[in-house]
Amino acid sequence: MEDFQKEIEKLKARNREVEVNKAWETSITRRTILSLLTYIAIGAYLQAIQIPNPWLSAIVPAIAFMISTLALPYIKAIWLKIHKHEN
Repeated sequence: MEDFQKEIEKLKARNREVEVNKAWETSITRRTILSLLTYIAIGAYLQAIQIPNPWLSAIVPAIAFMISTLALPYIKAIWLKIHKHEN
């Protein structure tokens, strides 16, 4: 019986960890940090290759990235519905 309780506690701990990881993956904090890092990387690259207004030009891809991360859960839900009916 003690082994059974230990296994249950292990499963509960793993589930808590999975929930925290999922919360991070879907958090606005993560998306904002990724967008900011995308903006900085693209801005630095555009400046290095001497594009006019590199930091202004870097806004578009950063915003596009943010929009794509916001749209993915909806696209995933549609994909899951379609593939759920196939099985």
